[in-house]
Amino acid sequence: MQVFGGGETATTLMLHVYDGALKYYNQKPVEDNIYDRWLRVNVIHDVGASRLTVFVDGENKLSVAGRGGSSHYFKFGVYTQRDASSRMESRWKNVRILKKN
Repeated sequence: MQVFGGGETATTLMLHVYDGALKYYNQKPVEDNIYDRWLRVNVIHDVGASRLTVFVDGENKLSVAGRGGSSHYFKFGVYTQRDASSRMESRWKNVRILKKN
């Protein structure tokens, strides 16, 4: 999952899966053992405060500073990573976008 629109970088948030763990970019683990289970991921992007918060199954797992930018959008799915395998899969359902006025 990616939030695009960083000031100096293409993205302000990236969540990757490496070795069965959901990670912030390819560094900090956000949630371990995510293969073969559903999980609820919520991302709050407070643009004004330049802060992103990631919740997994209702638990705050990550809070990081944004990377600037004035226009943002997100996408999710499967992208080729280092050490690509013959099978990469992600499933998403009930995706909602909420905006605070």
